[in-house]
Amino acid sequence: MTTTPEAGPTGPRIAPLPVRQWPPQMHEALAALTPATPRHPVPEKGAKRPKGLNALGVLAHYPELTRAFNVFNGHLLFATTLTIRQRELLILRISALRDATYEWRQHVWIARHEAGMTDGEIERVAEGPEAVGWSDEERFLLRAVDELIGDARIADATWRGLAKGLDERQLMDVVFSVGAYDTIAMVFRTFDVALDDDLKA
Repeated sequence: MTTTPEAGPTGPRIAPLPVRQWPPQMHEALAALTPATPRHPVPEKGAKRPKGLNALGVLAHYPELTRAFNVFNGHLLFATTLTIRQRELLILRISALRDATYEWRQHVWIARHEAGMTDGEIERVAEGPEAVGWSDEERFLLRAVDELIGDARIADATWRGLAKGLDERQLMDVVFSVGAYDTIAMVFRTFDVALDDDLKA
């Protein structure tokens, strides 16, 4: 994957607020990430994972919007009917197609540590659905991303392929996941969110 600059030539378009300057509503916005009935583990506070402080610091400028989006994103992260691996395949493919460095780095970490993906598999996501080594279902998932990004519609052949192994709710989660994480790629790229130190390694 090629990478864009970590921030624009004059720095981020919206400077992240330091944690000490976050408005009180931002803490409610972060709490909205945890769904009432998660299907997947929710990281414990203080867990060893990238903190995303530059991204969160930008979102802290608008906690009402952040809270609304986090309700949706919390479902996609922790209550989705997709497996963690399926979800991360989708997100990594979006990041590669959009050249969204911040999103890519965040989800490389998650793919490695929470989805059990190898570095070879992660690199292969950037190559796309025709790369050698994917299962049929994984190939259809990656192809679905390409088609949604390119045409806002999963093609009939890809839909039929996905429907062999995914039920209706899972198919819906595929489409909503791609839409949400394409939006996040737009956010990171448009606001020129710089990589945090814990994403540079």
